[in-house]
Amino acid sequence: MATVYTGCATAQVAAKKDWVPLFNGKDINDWIVKIHHHDVGEDPANTFRVEDGIIKVRYDKYNKFNEQYGHLYYKQPFSYYRLKFEYRITGEWRKDAPSYTIRNSGVMFHSQDPKTILKEQDWPISVEFQLLSGLDDGKPRPTGNMCSPGTDVVYNGKIDPRHCIESSSKTYPAGEWVSAELIVLGDSLVTHIINGDTVLQYSKPQIGGGVANNFDPAIKQDGKLLSEGFIALQSEGQPVDFRNVEILNLEGCMDSASPNYRSYYIKSDASKCK
Repeated sequence: MATVYTGCATAQVAAKKDWVPLFNGKDINDWIVKIHHHDVGEDPANTFRVEDGIIKVRYDKYNKFNEQYGHLYYKQPFSYYRLKFEYRITGEWRKDAPSYTIRNSGVMFHSQDPKTILKEQDWPISVEFQLLSGLDDGKPRPTGNMCSPGTDVVYNGKIDPRHCIESSSKTYPAGEWVSAELIVLGDSLVTHIINGDTVLQYSKPQIGGGVANNFDPAIKQDGKLLSEGFIALQSEGQPVDFRNVEILNLEGCMDSASPNYRSYYIKSDASKCK
């Protein structure tokens, strides 16, 4: 499928200098960790680490997995943006993790603030850009799917009751670097792109659904549209690597007379014209 995403065509002309690295290749000081059974900021087994310019997700210091699902959050929320990154499913899956997590990871977005996630909350209320690689059975296993912990999305004109919606991507083997891109337009259109191909589109991300447990009830306001949120890299029992994580803000000055004008902006923010 060709790369087509309604309303974002002008984003193609963005200059390289306008892209902002979320990962500096050296450390994760701009990121916040939250792992199930632990308080915000605690990562006693060094799950998320930086080596060789890569964010590595590892479990070699775990005595047992014990459903310690984890997420590494960038420090600020975003609303209208393009997110690009490369990932590689790698290494040995922890055999004491749930079977569905084999060769499975993800990037969460429009997530609740990590500081609002309770110690015993398993999954953040968020939308997931699911990342998979093929299994040894040789069956198709697309990546770039959508999963919805504590959320719902509109797909083919209606709220889809499935927890995960499969994309149209090819199957990629473990150990291979894959380029992924996520285009988020606030609470409207969301587009998933894998290796340059648009593989999934849906709209109106909102709080709802199930899967997430032990959250603060005040946070889970079912039916509330999600116009912004935090971005997080996932750990759930499968080693995975991330690199070249960068973002292009699609919200800014849309006055062509201003030096801050960019033709690819989708949403106007007049305060950025000054």
